[in-house]
Amino acid sequence: MKVFALAASSVCLDILLLTTSTTTATGHTFIPPSCFAGGFGAAKSPSKKSKKKEKKKRKTGLSGLEDAAPKQKPEPTNVAGGTSVAEEPELDKWGLPPPTEEDIFPLMPPETEIIAADGTETLRDIESAIKDHIELDLSRFDESGIERNPSSSSVPMKLRLLHRSPPVLGIENFFTNEECEQVKDVTNMEGDDSSLEVTSATFSPLAFSKRTSTSWFCFYEQMPVLLAKARSVLGIPLKQMEEPQIVRYRSGEEFSWHYDEIPPTQLENGGQRVATLLVYLNDVKRGGGTIFRDLKQADGTLHGDSSLTVQPKEGSALLFFPAYRDGRPDDRTLHKGEVAHDEKWITQMWIHERAYEPVVPPGNSHEAALGIVNQVEEQLGY
Repeated sequence: MKVFALAASSVCLDILLLTTSTTTATGHTFIPPSCFAGGFGAAKSPSKKSKKKEKKKRKTGLSGLEDAAPKQKPEPTNVAGGTSVAEEPELDKWGLPPPTEEDIFPLMPPETEIIAADGTETLRDIESAIKDHIELDLSRFDESGIERNPSSSSVPMKLRLLHRSPPVLGIENFFTNEECEQVKDVTNMEGDDSSLEVTSATFSPLAFSKRTSTSWFCFYEQMPVLLAKARSVLGIPLKQMEEPQIVRYRSGEEFSWHYDEIPPTQLENGGQRVATLLVYLNDVKRGGGTIFRDLKQADGTLHGDSSLTVQPKEGSALLFFPAYRDGRPDDRTLHKGEVAHDEKWITQMWIHERAYEPVVPPGNSHEAALGIVNQVEEQLGY
C-alpha cells in the first residue's frame, strides 16, 4: 500500500515535494489576501514541473558600467551634536513597503465576539457552543464530558471546551499510546520513489505562511482507528472526511499563521471545511504548541504569550471549526504551530460541509475503507 507525502523540508514516501508552503486567497470579510492550510480541496489538483529561469547576462560597455555603478549613499545629517545617516525604507520589487504580519492577518475588529471558556462547561454547554458550526453526535459522553462505556483497552475519553466562541474542543485519551505508534508506523511503509508536485491550498508559491514539515497523505484504509473514532465517537460522516494526513515537525520546524478554510476556487469538492480534527501523537515539552492568536485563555487574557495555546500531549485531540455550518469562514480561528524544539508528530483530517471526493493518493476512496472501519468499530465496542 502506498502512502503519498508532501514535504516542506524533508522526505516523504510516495510523493516528495520540497517546498516552503504558503498561500494567499481573497474574499474574507475582514481579511485581505490570506493563508490557507494544506489539503486537496479541489476535484483536480494540477501537477507542475518547476522550470529554472535563465539569468539575464549583464550588459557590458558604458551602459553596463552605468548600471553597475554603486548608488550614492544619503548625506549624513547632524542630530543633537552627532552625525547620523538617514536609512531608506526597504521596498519590494514594485517599490512598495513589504506587507507586515498585521497587513496579512489583520486583528479582529473590537466588536468581534471572543468568549473564553471558564472550565466549568457541561456537555450541554459544548453542544450549544458548536451548534452554529457543525452537528455532532456526542451521545457517547455523559453530562460532565466523560466517555460512556469505553473499550476495555482504553482510558475513557474526556471532552472539554477550551474556548466558547469560537468553539475549540479538547479530547483527552482520544488515541491510546499504542494507537499513536501504529499511526506513526504508517510512514515507514515501503513505496516507490516517484515524486509529484501538487498545487493546493497550502502548497502555493503565492502565500505568506511558512510551513516547514513533512506530510504523508494516506489512504483511508490505512487510518481505520482515526476514521472509526471520528465517525462513532463524534458522529462525523465518513464521506465528508478529507484525506487523513500524518505530519512530522523536526526541531526548528513550524507552520506559521494560517486559516484552515479553503479558497473559493476549491469549494466545488465538498464545500468548505467546517471542522479540523487534529491528534497529537507524542508529548512535546518545548515549543510545538497550537496557538490561536485571537482567542483567550480561561482567565480571559489575550494576545502574546497569553493567547489560547494547546500543548501537544500524546493521544489528545483538538477539534475546532474553520467555518460556520453554512460555509462562511470563521476567521477568528487563525492559528499556528509554533516552532518545535523537540520532534512533534500529529495526524489531522478536515471535515467538509458535504460529500468530499478524495484526490490523493490515486485510487483513494471512502468505500475501500468501509470494511476495515466497520471492523475496528466493532473491536472498539462501538
